[in-house]
Amino acid sequence: MLTITHSKLFVLDQDQALDFYVGKLGFVVTMDVDLGGGRWLTVAAPDDPDHHVYLERPGPPAMDEATAALVRDLLTRGGLSFGIALETDDCRKLYETWRERGVEFTQEPLEHSYGIDCGVRDPFGNQIRILQPAHRRSRVSATSS
Repeated sequence: MLTITHSKLFVLDQDQALDFYVGKLGFVVTMDVDLGGGRWLTVAAPDDPDHHVYLERPGPPAMDEATAALVRDLLTRGGLSFGIALETDDCRKLYETWRERGVEFTQEPLEHSYGIDCGVRDPFGNQIRILQPAHRRSRVSATSS
């Protein structure tokens, strides 16, 4: 068996990232450990606790300070971004919930042949795509009535 357990997003401020991912998106903290020279901070979608997203502030000990400064500069300028994709049973409902919490969307929910999707950008420029696969569309519609 081979599974993905962790993904990484660069963030400039881990407390601000925590507020966004936990406070606005509803993720849960899976680890928050002071490493003495850094912080291991991971979150997960509430329905997928085994896939952790590491919210890394570029810097030592993972990279030297000069490299970290370049990475932070690129992130600030929008020249460096990563992304994650999330799957949901009801893209439009999630859109409304997150919008009410102050999440800014880069794309409202749109219907495509593969399903309904929308986009979010976190405070650091990382892209988040939300997908409701087409094979779930009829089931959600039937239960939403």
